[in-house]
Amino acid sequence: MAKPIIAIVGRPNVGKSTIFNRIIGDRLAIVEDKAGSTRDRLYGSSEWSGKAFNIIDTGGIEINSDDDILRSVRMQAELAIDEADVIIFMVDVKAGITPADLEVSQILFRARKPVILAVNKVDNMQLQEDTYEFYGLGFGEPIAISGSHAIGIGDLLEAAVNSFPEEVEEVIEEDVIRIALIGRPNVGKSSLVNAILGEERVIVSATAGTTRDAIDTPFEKDGQKYVLIDTAGMRKRGKVYENLEKYSVMRALKAIERADVALVIINGEEGIIDQDKHIAGYAHDAGKASMFVINKWDVVEKDDKTMQVFSQVIRDHFLYMSYAPMLFVSAKTKQRLNKLLPIVNEIAEHNSIRVQTHVLNDVISDAVAITPPPTSNGKRLRVKYVTQVAVKPPTIVVFVNDRELMHFSYERYLENKLRAAFDFTGTPIRLFTRSKRDDE
Repeated sequence: MAKPIIAIVGRPNVGKSTIFNRIIGDRLAIVEDKAGSTRDRLYGSSEWSGKAFNIIDTGGIEINSDDDILRSVRMQAELAIDEADVIIFMVDVKAGITPADLEVSQILFRARKPVILAVNKVDNMQLQEDTYEFYGLGFGEPIAISGSHAIGIGDLLEAAVNSFPEEVEEVIEEDVIRIALIGRPNVGKSSLVNAILGEERVIVSATAGTTRDAIDTPFEKDGQKYVLIDTAGMRKRGKVYENLEKYSVMRALKAIERADVALVIINGEEGIIDQDKHIAGYAHDAGKASMFVINKWDVVEKDDKTMQVFSQVIRDHFLYMSYAPMLFVSAKTKQRLNKLLPIVNEIAEHNSIRVQTHVLNDVISDAVAITPPPTSNGKRLRVKYVTQVAVKPPTIVVFVNDRELMHFSYERYLENKLRAAFDFTGTPIRLFTRSKRDDE
């Protein structure tokens, strides 16, 4: 089941990004802190009152610089209407109601989506009285907030989560592998879907998915049941979507959350751009089994080293996904497509691996014996016990004497030893360090 989406909408300089950062706090995925990722803060995740959600900062959506402000704001609002379950409409108490605010309000009023009106920069009680003007926008009681002083954020989130749609659990058989094809526009997602289904000729049905516009297509091959989640099937409203590659991130995240395996589609003819890294990073964050599928390989001019060189380029750009296999294909000629589903089956299984506790401890004990942890301020990390606590992805807790002594490089060393001992190809591993003080 996909998380609900909140979008923050408003004209420039009303403080959208400040509120966005307040809401996500330190919950934003940390892939951007690792080499190989350049993801921005357009999309984040958080929770309130036990309800998890994703949140869009439309201020991070860059419209062409030659667009006027009203047109830019209107486009951002339209994006939010398409993607969000709840919209936070932000205005500035000190500026009052502006023409741009009225433009957005007219769009949102017709959207038939819950709209929470947030009046920002209410830094004192005197300004509180100025919020009443905003009743005129037609969205009920304004919520006074201050991003710079963190005032009213709780009230804002409470109103937002109370407006979420009712949760509807998806009913999918356990033996079904759900595959999301993700990637920026024009990488060939639709062509790949058609090629996979056309080759197998076993399509059962094509029905509207349970999550907005996504098209779910069940099929079966060699006794294994699959569901293709095709984000490429979603509608577009005008040329704005062709110009905003960041829009594909919004589509991709919803598909990733519902999937077991993410196929990161890359256009082999055009090569890698930053948006490919953004989208792949979300699959990594979500802990999904993943692989790179380089499409349109038939039109790439090649010599005997082209594939090797392109493979290294992918590894260099996606250092944090070194575990993900890659396959060079052509949806047009069906080149190597027969290898795709076997790899999907394999990495889906790896994502569900559960290792016995005593075997895990043997592997980690040997690793520590071979390379003992370095000392820090005269103290040495001691690994006491290791256990796996979850699958999808494999999640392992390492109990130590003091988790502050676990350096990132040594954690990476332990992960590499685990990968050498067990076949985790295609899946991230999550390692958490805990010490006795965590349970006190």
